[in-house]
Amino acid sequence: MREQGTALRLTIFVGAAKQWRHRPLYHEIVHRAHQAGLAGASVIQGVEGYGASNRIHTTRILSLSGDLPLEIVIVDEEEAIRAFLPLLDELVGDGLVVVEPVEVVRYAGRQGPPRREAS
Repeated sequence: MREQGTALRLTIFVGAAKQWRHRPLYHEIVHRAHQAGLAGASVIQGVEGYGASNRIHTTRILSLSGDLPLEIVIVDEEEAIRAFLPLLDELVGDGLVVVEPVEVVRYAGRQGPPRREAS
């Protein structure tokens, strides 16, 4: 089954070393999104980047960084995303939050393409 429609994508950019009450910040954001009933959340780790500090963080072995860039991506209906934003005010002290409209195509209940039988 294929569903299509509009939604908002919430992308939160933070450093991997950021903490919230002795836990990784990204972990807290994902768990709060789950508790809020949002459709899903993914954490994506960057290999190199810089932000407000203007310091480059990288995975290159000679300058290994413990504060690599992370993106937490959440896509849901506009009302759900807008209701979640105030929760981020408490959590994100140093980072960037981007909210943008997206078109969503969701596939559900499919087993994938039919397999071809070997000849």
